[in-house]
Amino acid sequence: MNEKYERQMKKGVLDMIVLKLLASEAKYGYQIIQEMKEKSGEIFMLKDGTLYPILYRLEDDGLVESRWSAAEGKQVARKYYVITDAGRQALHEIEAVWVRISAGISRIMED
Repeated sequence: MNEKYERQMKKGVLDMIVLKLLASEAKYGYQIIQEMKEKSGEIFMLKDGTLYPILYRLEDDGLVESRWSAAEGKQVARKYYVITDAGRQALHEIEAVWVRISAGISRIMED
């Protein structure tokens, strides 16, 4: 039962987390997955099948753009994702909503 609730709670914040990770620099998919895992203390351990639909949706919404890197030497070409100005604005708005919601939840849970 615990896993069900954890999965639901995580699902609601993935867009915000992906945008936040892209706010500092362009990243490719595996890099996003690894950084999310490391920075969350392994709370968020996504599979490709979870991350890429999020990235595609954010791209369709104009919040991120993708660009292919050129293959150099033994390094293969990679698709990098970068946050757009609209994505930065959306992240700012989502973070404000997150602060309000988490504060409200904290007030309820403290009773």
